[in-house]
Amino acid sequence: MSEHTATLTWNRNTDADFTYQTYTRDHDWTFENNATLRVSAAKEFLGNPDCVDPEAAFVASLASCHMLTFLAIACKKRFTVESYTDRAIGHLEPGPNGKLAITRITLHPKIEFSGEKQPTSEQLAQLHEVAHQECFLANSVTTKITVE
Repeated sequence: MSEHTATLTWNRNTDADFTYQTYTRDHDWTFENNATLRVSAAKEFLGNPDCVDPEAAFVASLASCHMLTFLAIACKKRFTVESYTDRAIGHLEPGPNGKLAITRITLHPKIEFSGEKQPTSEQLAQLHEVAHQECFLANSVTTKITVE
């Protein structure tokens, strides 16, 4: 149905030797629209703490996909969403095979609705359930994703 591309560019810092402790993890992601994001490894893996790391980007991507799917479903159900804020937490830990993985992500959405039609707690839970089932990225990974 569609393709999505990203170009990664990394260059060695010529001032440092190419050893595990010294090579730079900083690199750029350039997307289809030419937007560029400076990225590095997580600081725990010798990355630059001023850059986005792939693990955080993975968590943000899944949370963003859930939110966008939720908004589409809420709109179609005629609920008016005024704001949606989420503090998503991804857990990097040993997976079933013992290798490190983002095994689970917990979403903590705070949603404000306006208008006369307000979802009940059951309807809100159903909106999140359908959003999870329909989220393209959630359907692409084995990471457990929960909404609290």
